[in-house]
Amino acid sequence: MTTGTILSVQALSIQFDDRSVIHNLSFAVDAGDNVAIIGPNGAGKTVLLKALLGLLPFRGEIHWSPGVRLGYVPQKVAADRQMPIRVHDLLAAKAHVLKLPPRSIDAVATLAGLTPEVLDASIGIISGGQFQKALIAFALLGEPNVLLFDEPTASLDELAEERVYELVERLQREQHLTVLMVSHDLSIVYRAANKVLCVSKDTACFGTPREVLTPATLEAMYSAPPKFFLHQHGQEPETPPAAATHE
Repeated sequence: MTTGTILSVQALSIQFDDRSVIHNLSFAVDAGDNVAIIGPNGAGKTVLLKALLGLLPFRGEIHWSPGVRLGYVPQKVAADRQMPIRVHDLLAAKAHVLKLPPRSIDAVATLAGLTPEVLDASIGIISGGQFQKALIAFALLGEPNVLLFDEPTASLDELAEERVYELVERLQREQHLTVLMVSHDLSIVYRAANKVLCVSKDTACFGTPREVLTPATLEAMYSAPPKFFLHQHGQEPETPPAAATHE
């Protein structure tokens, strides 16, 4: 099991033409961390994940420790869900590319909570929550030890959203994963994350939820007084300063 610093980012800057999206960002992630990435729309959260995956050019340094295996769950998939493709076919295609045995599909399906009925269903008829679980299973192929999520519940209702977050928390705990997740739900961030990375056009901050999720920081980041409400997720944290969802 990997220990110590698993990711080091130093003076990261990303620019498209004349527009600076991320400027001089530095932070470090330890193995086993659950890092929430928050910020207003257009702040560069998805761009940051893609840079960490090596999909975009950047200036600065991104260093993953040896032995890191990355899995990625995007916010959107540019595939036509009306195509007659079963969930099993989707997983089998990646397993074939990675030269994995057929049993690997069953293993990730079990981890993600995909039933045989869902595996045999077309991706066009399953629910949004089931499709998100299929994408998580897809990311788990190849046994990654780091998972990157880009707002995995953005299009789900509250019940499906909660189930996906519970799945992510269980996978991290049982599979000893490091998680970096873009999220809009600050109550979930406060409950699940042990570190928070705030990105915005003018500022960035990194620390524990209690250090970062303060009214002053959130107001500065979102350029307006945030509105909050608390989800009822069983036991709530003690006196959370802003354990809430920004609307």
